[in-house]
Amino acid sequence: MTSSHGSGGPWSDLDRPPLNAAALRRALLLPDGLWTSLDVVPTTGSTNSDLASRAGDLPEGAVLVAEEQTAGRGRLDRSWVAPARSGLFVSVLLKPDVPVHRWGWLPLLTGVAAATGLAKAAGVDLSLKWPNDLLVSIGGEERKTGGILAERAGEDGVVLGLGVNVTLREDELPVPAAGSLLLAHAVSTDRDTLLRAVLRSMDQWYGAWVRADGDPERSGLQEAYAAGCATLGRRVRAELPGERMLEGEAVALDGDGRLVVATEGGGTEAVSAGDIVHVRAED
Repeated sequence: MTSSHGSGGPWSDLDRPPLNAAALRRALLLPDGLWTSLDVVPTTGSTNSDLASRAGDLPEGAVLVAEEQTAGRGRLDRSWVAPARSGLFVSVLLKPDVPVHRWGWLPLLTGVAAATGLAKAAGVDLSLKWPNDLLVSIGGEERKTGGILAERAGEDGVVLGLGVNVTLREDELPVPAAGSLLLAHAVSTDRDTLLRAVLRSMDQWYGAWVRADGDPERSGLQEAYAAGCATLGRRVRAELPGERMLEGEAVALDGDGRLVVATEGGGTEAVSAGDIVHVRAED
């Protein structure tokens, strides 16, 4: 099959058909479900920005999906760029009725839900790099195939954005450390199937977390994240705010979702924000 990398129309790359918005709505907008609306747009700057700007007018459970993002953002204002229809670029609006101090678990919850849903639908094992990356193994090497961005929206809302590289080929990767489900030998790269699986999984995990009043232990979230987290048990280097560096072994997640690092001096420090590098022995 010959594929074009241009953007001349919805079928300009025959390996990358457009999402079926009507079928997604039928499958996901259920009377007793979390999702209340689902829109698919051909292109936008950032689904997170678009959804956040409308958060005051929308109920919880609004879903916005873009076939292409021209100004997608990751943590620390990093850009997220990928060819049209090559991945999942989705944001959801949540308005959790749980104590605000537990909202920090939402990006971790999204990671667990995405990894669980994608593992079932794509047949690929994904691991979680704290706090918000999805990793796949390609040729024995860990590569980032997805990222999560959480942003407050108004007084009572949080917008959670998820970007996943689905069909990126080796020559399309933005950096050598990136990956995709295709390169990890996924049994399915049908984005409709993958998106349904992720959003259904998120509905289940979010429901359990809210019913537990945001308690990560009682909802099973803390245990599930730790079980799937590639960062725990590894030597890490944390690049913290204020240009401070911390190096040691990542030993646990605490009740607030912070990464607990055992330092050389025998103490521990809980990291709530920062850039985490998995340190190899040769580093």
